[in-house]
Amino acid sequence: MSYKLTVGLEVHAELKTKTKMFCNSANDPFNAEPNVNICPVCMAHPGTLPVINKQAVHHVLRVGTALGSDIADFTEFDRKNYFYPDIPKGYQISQYKYPLVSNGMLNGVAIERVHLEEDTASSSHEGSEGSLVDFNRAGVPLMELVTKPVIHTAEEASAFARELQLLLRTLGVSDANMEKGEMRVEANISISKTDTLGTKVEVKNLNSFRSVERAIAYEVERMTKILDGGPGEIVQETRGWNESKQITFSQRKKESAHDYRYFPDPDLPKLKISEIPEFSNDSLKKTMPELPWEKRARFVREYGVKPENAEVFVADKILGGLFEDAVKDIGVNRPSTLLIENYITSDLVGLIKSTGSIGGVTGKALADLVTMIKAGDLSSRGAKDTLAILYAEGGHPHEIAKKHDLIQKNDIPALKKMVAEVLLANPTVVADYKSGKVALLQFFVGQGMKASKGSGNPAILKTLFEEALK
Repeated sequence: MSYKLTVGLEVHAELKTKTKMFCNSANDPFNAEPNVNICPVCMAHPGTLPVINKQAVHHVLRVGTALGSDIADFTEFDRKNYFYPDIPKGYQISQYKYPLVSNGMLNGVAIERVHLEEDTASSSHEGSEGSLVDFNRAGVPLMELVTKPVIHTAEEASAFARELQLLLRTLGVSDANMEKGEMRVEANISISKTDTLGTKVEVKNLNSFRSVERAIAYEVERMTKILDGGPGEIVQETRGWNESKQITFSQRKKESAHDYRYFPDPDLPKLKISEIPEFSNDSLKKTMPELPWEKRARFVREYGVKPENAEVFVADKILGGLFEDAVKDIGVNRPSTLLIENYITSDLVGLIKSTGSIGGVTGKALADLVTMIKAGDLSSRGAKDTLAILYAEGGHPHEIAKKHDLIQKNDIPALKKMVAEVLLANPTVVADYKSGKVALLQFFVGQGMKASKGSGNPAILKTLFEEALK
C-alpha cells in the first residue's frame, strides 16, 4: 500500500564566535586537549551568572534576514530542564516561546522558527571502562532551525540541508561541517494514507546528506511494513541512525515540550531587538553578501553558465572565484566563458577538490590559455597538457606551451609531410578508406596528431588528409 511521507527537519549549527554563548571561554570545541576551554560559568559553578553573546545573536538575525523571516522585536531565553551528564547545569539555556526568528523560506521549504541556545558537552563511551565527558563544547553558541512539516521526499530533505549549509557558509556564521558535528540534522518522519499526519518519529545522528536520505528511506520502509500488518507498532520516539548497519534504532520515548518544564531564565535580560542599532532591519540588510540563489541566477543570466555548472561555482568558492577572475580578464562573451567553464569543471575540478587549492592557476592565466585556444595556438590536447603543467608549476601558458613543444602547428608544408608519412605507413587502412569506409578519416587525423605529439592543428590535418585521399 502506498503512503504519503511527511518530514520536518531540525538542524543545529555551531556558530563561529570568539567565545561561548554565555561566558568568555574560547569557542574551540575541537581542541585536542579535553576540558581546557572551560570556566566557572559554563561548568555551572554556584554563584556564576551568564552573559549573552552579542555576536551569536547577530549571526542568527542575519540568517533570518537571508531567509526573509520575521525578526522578533521581543525575545528571551528559557531554561530547558532535563538531566544528562553532558548538561552541567541540569538545564540547557534555549529559547521556547519567543524565538529570535519565525517563518521564512529556503529552497521551497517553509521555516517554522530559528532560535539560539547553548550546545552540550561531548561524551565518549569507553565500554566497560565507563564514559568520559569533554566540556570544551559545553556552552558553544548553537543555532537551531526548525522547518514546517512540508517535505515529502528524502531527496528534498537532503537538498534543503545542502542549501542551508551553503547559506551558513556564505554568511560566514558557521563552517557547518557535518562530519565534525558543526551541523547536525534531525528528521521528524511520519507516513499516512491521508493528509492527516501519522505518528511522528525523530531520527538523530544524521551526520551526512547521504545519511539524511537513507535514514528517511529506511524509516519509510519500516513504518510501511508495520502499517501493512507486520509486527510491532509505530510509537512517538527518538531513534538513532546506525551508519555502519544502515538502520535506525530506538533510543527513548519522544519528549513533549511540557516534559522540559520551560520557564524564562531569571539570570538573563529580556531583549528588545529594535533598541539595538546593529540589529535593525537596515543594518542587517547591509551585512548581506550575495546569497547562493542570487549568485546562481547571476551566473546563468550574465555569463550563460549551464545551471549544473552554476551550482558547482556557487557551492565551491575556489572554483567560482577562479571562473569570475578569468571572465573579468577576458571579457564576457559566450565562446570564451564556455571554454573557461568547461576547462574548470572538466579538467581542474578534480585537482582542486583533491588539494583544496587552485595550484599555479590564476584567473589571468586561464584567460590567457583560452585566448591561445581561440587564436589556434593550442589544440584541445595541447591546452589540457598546458593546464596540467600550469596547475603543478605555475607560470605563463604561452611560455609553458613553447617550452614543452605544445604550440599548435599550422605550418602547411610540415603538416603535409606528416600526412604523407601516415598514409605511407598505413596502406591497408588507405585501401579500406578508398573502398568506402570514410569513417576511417578520424583514424588518420588521430595518427597525424600522434605524429605531431598533439601539436598539429586537427582541422588542418583533416583537410589535408581529405585532399590526399582523393
